[in-house]
Amino acid sequence: MTAALVAGLLAGYGIAVPVGAVGTYLVSLTARSSLRTGVCAALGVATADGLYALAATLGGTALAGALRPVLGPLRWVCVLVLFALAAWGAVTAVREYRGHRLATRTASAPPGPARAYLGLLGVTLLNPTTVIYFAALVLGSRAAGPAGPLEQGVFVLAAFAASASWQVLLAGSGALLGRTLTGHRGRLGTALVASGVMTVLAVRMAVAPG
Repeated sequence: MTAALVAGLLAGYGIAVPVGAVGTYLVSLTARSSLRTGVCAALGVATADGLYALAATLGGTALAGALRPVLGPLRWVCVLVLFALAAWGAVTAVREYRGHRLATRTASAPPGPARAYLGLLGVTLLNPTTVIYFAALVLGSRAAGPAGPLEQGVFVLAAFAASASWQVLLAGSGALLGRTLTGHRGRLGTALVASGVMTVLAVRMAVAPG
């Protein structure tokens, strides 16, 4: 139970912490509208992360039986995928930091709470990195050992809670922390932190018995 909780929290923070275009939009949206709208948008992002965690968990369970003969090698493939995602995130962040390429901000009228939630939910669901990340993480965990329905539920809820807490923090920061977190230094720092979390997950998966 505790292991599933920790794994879910790490997974949620690993995918949520990098402040990219979505994070920048969350901060600017709250600053231009209201905390309620910003929180709704943040929960849209977290909902998408939770849905992908759930889909990966259920899919991993279904695939585990079919892939049982190759679960050992599959775990190492998943480890390599997580390492690659961590390296890709760090390299991209450093490249953008050196080029000072910040996400552009539009001056259009801010959406209402419901529209903000649905909009950020849709944008996050279209992010292929999220799919690859959770699929590699869950399949790798299945290779290390089976998990029961309770552990799966704890993992998904913990991933959602971690993502939601970070996204709400971003939204709540609004103009106060906006320049710090969404500037080129802030985005570099959060991306490197997320890459570190992904690396920890990959190492934990690699040294797990099985």
